[in-house]
This record gives sequence, structure tokens and C-alpha cells, in this order.
Amino acid sequence: MNFNFRHLSIQGIILVETKKYKDNRGFFTEIFKRSEFSNHGIRNSFLQDNYSHSQKGTIRGLHYQLSPQQQGKLVITLFGSIFAVAVDIRYGSPTYGQWVGIELSGRNGYILYIPPGFAHGFCVISETANVLYKVTSEYAPKLERGIIWNDPQIGINWPVNSPVLSTKDTQLPLLKHAEKNFIFYNEE
Repeated sequence: MNFNFRHLSIQGIILVETKKYKDNRGFFTEIFKRSEFSNHGIRNSFLQDNYSHSQKGTIRGLHYQLSPQQQGKLVITLFGSIFAVAVDIRYGSPTYGQWVGIELSGRNGYILYIPPGFAHGFCVISETANVLYKVTSEYAPKLERGIIWNDPQIGINWPVNSPVLSTKDTQLPLLKHAEKNFIFYNEE
């Protein structure tokens, strides 16, 4: 097996550790294999790939898309390091409003699976970072929503105090005012 799947503290969030095959040329690794991911609970079809390049101190997020074009995400950092965050925004969830964060880097090769019903964001902690994420629905601008990065109700412990933000991300609402249409279903 080329992957190790580890469920994190919030139901549905999965950390995928990749196996790297190293030699004198560098390394090779698989970053997605449908059969293995499906066998470990990641059964979504990914329909679009997104790629971003960002500078140190940048926060992108917290973003999500409303149903019926909600997005599950598979996030990997190809170069550099980020602090990736997922916030549970599923009504009725025992972990509603809680977050989980983990460092993803080109060195550790970790991949974070974030199912629909979560807001996602990340902070660049290296000089620059190149991030690739697969999503389960195509981008739908009319259904795009977000939550302000520093919402005190959520209390994310970001590794930066004065982030570089897009104008759009500075105008996102607090969780309590954000439009959401996700319901928690216990899958255990």
C-alpha cells in the first residue's frame, strides 16, 4: 500500500500519508489512487483540480460552496509548507464550529481530505507554497461562500497575526452570520 489513512479528531476529516520512493534522481510518489481512497472512505469523484501559488503569511479562506454543488477537497502542498484548516459547518454536528489544522508540506507529502460540509482555508508558513487541491464539484461562483479567518467563535490558532488577505476574504462574515445548508449525518 502506498498510503496510510488516519482519521483526525473531527468525523470525516482524513489525513493521507504518502509513501515516497527515493533514489539518486529524487523521489516518486502517488498522490491519488481511486481504489485505495475508496477503500478508506473517500468515495467521491473529483471533477476539478485547482492550483495556487502564495507568499509567506497569506491566508486563503475560509471557503466552501453551498449544496447542491458542495465541494469535498483533497489538498496537497507540492512545494513549501502550509497550515491547512477545516471547520465543521454541518448543522447538528457534535463538532459544529470546531476546527482541525495540520501542516502540509512538500517534504511530508501529507494530503488532507475535507468532505463537503466544511469550510477550508490555509496559511502559508514557508517563503512560498504551491498547493494543489482536487474538488468534487466544479466551481460555482453563485454558490461560493466563506467565513472570516479570525472569527473568535471558531478561534483558529493561525501561525500569523497580520496575514496577507484578498479583499474578498476580508469581507467574509462570522460563522453565526454565514449562509450554510449542510446537515450532519452520523455515518458510524
